[in-house]
Amino acid sequence: MTDWMKAAQSQEKSYLKDLTNLLKIPSVRDDSAATDEYPLGPMPAKALQEFLKMAKQDGFRTKNIDNLVGYAEWGEGDETLAILAHLDVMPAGKGWDTDPFDPVIKDGNLYARGASDDKGPGMACYYALKYLKDQGVKFNKKVRFIVGTDEESNWTGMHRYFEVEPAPTMGFSPDAEFPVINGEKGQFSLLLDVPAGNSGKAQLKSFQSGLRFNMVPREAVAEITVPDKEQVTSEFGQFIENNPVTGKVEETMDGLKLTVIGKAAHGMEPEKGINAGTYLATFLNKYDFSGGAASFISFLAKYLHLDTRMEKFDCSFTDDVMGELTMNAGILNYDEENGGKINMNFRYPKGITPDEIQAKVEKITKSLAITVNQGDGQLPHYVDPDDPIVKTLMEAYIDISGDQNAKPEVVGGGTYGRLMKRGVAFGALMPNTPNTMHQANEFQPVNDLITSMAIYMQAINNLVTD
Repeated sequence: MTDWMKAAQSQEKSYLKDLTNLLKIPSVRDDSAATDEYPLGPMPAKALQEFLKMAKQDGFRTKNIDNLVGYAEWGEGDETLAILAHLDVMPAGKGWDTDPFDPVIKDGNLYARGASDDKGPGMACYYALKYLKDQGVKFNKKVRFIVGTDEESNWTGMHRYFEVEPAPTMGFSPDAEFPVINGEKGQFSLLLDVPAGNSGKAQLKSFQSGLRFNMVPREAVAEITVPDKEQVTSEFGQFIENNPVTGKVEETMDGLKLTVIGKAAHGMEPEKGINAGTYLATFLNKYDFSGGAASFISFLAKYLHLDTRMEKFDCSFTDDVMGELTMNAGILNYDEENGGKINMNFRYPKGITPDEIQAKVEKITKSLAITVNQGDGQLPHYVDPDDPIVKTLMEAYIDISGDQNAKPEVVGGGTYGRLMKRGVAFGALMPNTPNTMHQANEFQPVNDLITSMAIYMQAINNLVTD
């Protein structure tokens, strides 16, 4: 019987070298730099090209589809096992103790943007596949290791893959946590437009908070004019002292610039973050703003602040299998000429619909003259725990980890696994490791990554030799 942990440990040096090369590429989608050659900007395409170059040198059959998505392939057979990872990363944001694109290992932890989401896990899974190939394991299925380049936005690359390539028989995505994620909540956003209007004694010149809809805003900055700058400065200092945020106030030519720093977190678990935008709005809400500025501030303060479960909208909902409805207020922007934009991102279980959620929100926004539009979304996804792929993956996790109490789980995150009828998410975050995805100082313990490689080795081996 193969000692999968020993096999994974033998790959550590080469794995970390190749992973480091990918982590150094700041592969954030950048539509402002998009071209016909690089539809998502040059950096995601560069990461894809580097990965495919490496895979080709390792002996895989490779294909690049429009610099959007690509794959490394091995094996033969009528069935196809797909492993779906992604090479794009979230914007680094502020608050890092090290350069987010210069990977470092400290106290056994690998720090870099993408160390946990998803380059570290993805490369651990790739190395597991490579090891099996190099050992001469006879595959009775075709395996495609498919890498997308905009999982953190709207999945343009992976959708393109499924348009032009045959659908796989089954598969998994190493882009979540262990043990097995056999269910994922539905996702969609409500896009709110707030009118301009700024004639009160206090005026909101601008308000900016949030980098992505699926990320709790760490920072919020507002520029205001007020009758008494000294009073506001004093009250802001007291507000910062009494709340779980930091901040500063600066004088401008005609007013004040207020900055609040909270804590970023993944949008699927917004309660684990500290939303700087709603905290700043809560402070501003006591001043005499009017028109659209007042609507923007009061909506954030009265309804979005500390309400990730939509209780203030009379819209809280829980399904016994898939869990709670959650909401992340991810983009919160306003300027006095154009008004405001708010993105409310939802993760919802079966039993409630986007239309029902929108109707609840509109009951409140109507009186504030805020209009609501529904963005694109994804339906809830669920694979039966008795499906052979779930059982095979669970067995590999339990054998390597020793966690005899592990059971399949449902989460609010969305992974490529949901693109397949028999698709799940599988690792690589260990149950007791902090989740730092989408946060400053993102990391993964090196030992966890090597353990995940061993789990992937056994799982893939069992799936392709059954």
